[in-house]
Amino acid sequence: MKTIGLIGGMSWESSALYYQIINRGIQEKLGGVHSAKSLLYSVDFNEIAILQKEEKWGELGELMIETAQKLEKSGADFIVLCTNTMHKLSDEIEKNVSIPLLHIVDTAAEEIVKHNIKKIGLLGTSFTMEQGFFKDRLLNKHYIQTIIPNEKQRSDIHQIIYNELVKGIISNDSRNIFLEIISDLIDKGAEGIILGCTEIELLVTNEYTEAKLFKTAEIHAKKAIEFSLE
Repeated sequence: MKTIGLIGGMSWESSALYYQIINRGIQEKLGGVHSAKSLLYSVDFNEIAILQKEEKWGELGELMIETAQKLEKSGADFIVLCTNTMHKLSDEIEKNVSIPLLHIVDTAAEEIVKHNIKKIGLLGTSFTMEQGFFKDRLLNKHYIQTIIPNEKQRSDIHQIIYNELVKGIISNDSRNIFLEIISDLIDKGAEGIILGCTEIELLVTNEYTEAKLFKTAEIHAKKAIEFSLE
């Protein structure tokens, strides 16, 4: 079994979900009292969130590289970055470690392709929805087109993520906002919806919508299980 190097804390709510999925999955596959071999480096999300807001991606890159290198030196065989937004810095991380980084966009795309979907709705932080690092990789590497919410909807999503979900606050009113946005994206031609922020899947599940949901954190964590057992 390979040792998984998890970069977490962005937020710890979603990191806990990763840890739970990975360890339960290993136990299901191997039986008995097996659990994953893993190293978790959990950052202070307050520091990260401030730098994100100030668009200081250079400093964020240095933090992510330093963290990944610490995991590599501690014995990790590959890196799992437990956040969508910080995959903006995935190229920088990969250039500065000698172990693989399991990319969240590629793992999500693999599942989307299985369903023969060519046009997908994307929900996430404003960084993920508006910048190119997620959408461009989907299109250029996997030939999947992306539809994003309108400006007001993107603002609502971003505020709910940072003011509620990262703090573990689950609100029915906020869920209804997400469900209305999902319905709007489907009306605009989306064949499924990427929950492209690891906290969103704490709020939106198929209990509340018939839309095909691609939960990036869950997909990513399950792929980490497979990779660790190869």
